[in-house]
Amino acid sequence: MADYVLKDAFDATFVAALAQAAAAREPDFNLQSWQDAALPAHWPDLSLKQRMRHLSQLLGNCLPGDYARQLPVVVDLAPQFRSLAGMLFPDFVEVYGTHDPDRSLPALEQLTCSFSAEFAVRPFLQLYPERMLQQHLTWASHPNEHVRRLASEGLRPRLPWGQDVAWLKKDPTVTLPVLEKLKNDPSEYVRRSVANHLNDISKSHPDWLLAVAARWKGTSPATDALLKHALRGLLKQGRAEAHQLFGFEIPQFELEHWEISPDKLHISDKATLQLRLQHLGISAQAYRLEYRIHFVKSNGQRSPKVFQIIEKNLQPGETLQLIRSHVFADLTTRKHYPGLHLLELQINGKVAASNEFVLL
Repeated sequence: MADYVLKDAFDATFVAALAQAAAAREPDFNLQSWQDAALPAHWPDLSLKQRMRHLSQLLGNCLPGDYARQLPVVVDLAPQFRSLAGMLFPDFVEVYGTHDPDRSLPALEQLTCSFSAEFAVRPFLQLYPERMLQQHLTWASHPNEHVRRLASEGLRPRLPWGQDVAWLKKDPTVTLPVLEKLKNDPSEYVRRSVANHLNDISKSHPDWLLAVAARWKGTSPATDALLKHALRGLLKQGRAEAHQLFGFEIPQFELEHWEISPDKLHISDKATLQLRLQHLGISAQAYRLEYRIHFVKSNGQRSPKVFQIIEKNLQPGETLQLIRSHVFADLTTRKHYPGLHLLELQINGKVAASNEFVLL
């Protein structure tokens, strides 16, 4: 969802409810200062994270005492707020608590059970790398799935929206002991985080990740599914080792038909992709079919994007016939530009056919 929608979690209703709850929990809460400053004139222009940071800082200014007195109040308030706006409470710890990890880390462990704390742990990772690696390893054995997810998610080398942690980007492989503990976690929520964590690593250490995947493969169906998601980037790139890991060997086939129609479209038009192939091998074969569009960019150069079509086992002589559509409408993540585009069909990581078409 767009940021301008998400930020409305921090609306006037939430601001008033938080002040009321804070005043009930802490009689010395400065309600007047909160009411004067909580919703400044430029509030409509602030983004989600700007609103969150403004309110978490203001909460610290309006609560009496030092951090040691304020923190239990914040932790007690948090369970009363279950919406997206609850991310304010871990942010409070990030703003005021980095000097006091002995209090802050147990608080984040508690808060993450209601509101994910992966953003709040990032400055602690910067300041206390060795301690935090051990902390995340401990969290990986926690009985609560939200804490176990934090063990993986907080350590991601390329955490979206998260503060960069230089040593994690330089050598993300140091997180392997944590991921080893979680690779067969009973919670899909946790395993999904491990897969995304490994996908981050694939962008800088693909060979290392392929070696880890080869060791983990076959641990369980759940771990195999985790690996498929973790290796999605390498599969799209056509890395042979990734395809072979899941049985996508180079197949014997005849591509009887492959086309895009029409081959001249306007932006926002829908194209139809059609293919028909026959498996010629003497035994069954797993097929992974994708198409890659080399989109024209604003500078006239082309940049590829891969889209999955299907994964299917074909028997000897079996024919696969598919029709897919692709809409060339502008998205928040992709803007289309006119020009000559390239369409490629990728079968088990190898380009099997290509077509050019024009976007007008």
